Amino acid sequence: MTIEFTLNGRRVSAQVDADDSLYHMLRSLGISSVKCGCETTNCGLCTVHMDGKAVLSCSVPAPRCAGHEIVTLEGVLDQAKALGDCLADEGAEQCGFCAPGLMMNVLALAKENPRATDAQIDAYLAGNLCRCSGYMSQRRAIRRYLDGLCGEVRA
Repeated sequence: MTIEFTLNGRRVSAQVDADDSLYHMLRSLGISSVKCGCETTNCGLCTVHMDGKAVLSCSVPAPRCAGHEIVTLEGVLDQAKALGDCLADEGAEQCGFCAPGLMMNVLALAKENPRATDAQIDAYLAGNLCRCSGYMSQRRAIRRYLDGLCGEVRA
């Protein structure tokens, strides 16, 4: 079947099967930021925004995307650069495999709760697995990014 949807601000159409996932459809469309770590909704690497909400693309049937807005890291490069700078400054970039999914979740958090506490950040990102870090540098980077958005400095 052919579906139409908005991808990173551009109207697109894609040929999909009923059992295709959003993840596989995005990869077939050349979207390289979306990674696959598990295909079981356990790692967060495939996180994208669907109608402004973070979703795990491995769990969303591609046909369900018809008429919706899908945003990947490629569609939020300015925000991602600012967040990436914070990650690099805190030594949290590591290998980078988990970074796109983590960034998409952080950008959703920033939209939903820009003044999140550390405990709220931890809870929001609980499904993002990283093989390289101990998560503390990531939390410091996220805190720095959110504080920059809010113009605050927290102790």
